[in-house]
Amino acid sequence: MANHNLSRLTEDVKREISAALPEIKDKHVSGEIVSISRVEITSDLSYCKIYVSVLGDERKTNEAVKALEKAAGFLVRKINARIKMRKMPRLIFLPDNSQEYYEKISRILDQLPEPAETDSEQEGE
Repeated sequence: MANHNLSRLTEDVKREISAALPEIKDKHVSGEIVSISRVEITSDLSYCKIYVSVLGDERKTNEAVKALEKAAGFLVRKINARIKMRKMPRLIFLPDNSQEYYEKISRILDQLPEPAETDSEQEGE
C-alpha cells in the first residue's frame, strides 16, 4: 500500500472513531471531553494505535482508554460500515498525555532565571 493511501486511511479511521465517540454509552467517554489526538496504522494493516486524550487529569484519560477498549467491537463495526479495507486492524487504545508533558516543560521554562544582559546590549542603549 502506498504511503499516501496509508495516511489517508489513517485520517479516515480517526474521523470515523471521533464521529462514533458520542454513541458510546460508557460514562467515562460520554461524560467527558474525549478526543482522538493521533492514529497510527502499521503498513501491513495489522494494528491501529489510537491515542486518546481527555480534558482533565491522567486518571480520566486512563479510564476513557479502558472504556474504549471495551467498546472496540462497536468501533470496528462503525469503521467497517464506512471504510472498506481488505483487513481490519486490531485497535489498540493508548493514553496521550502529551498535553501534561507540554505543561510540565512550560512550568520548568517559566522557572528558569531571565538571561543576564550582555555588554553589547547595554552599549546599544
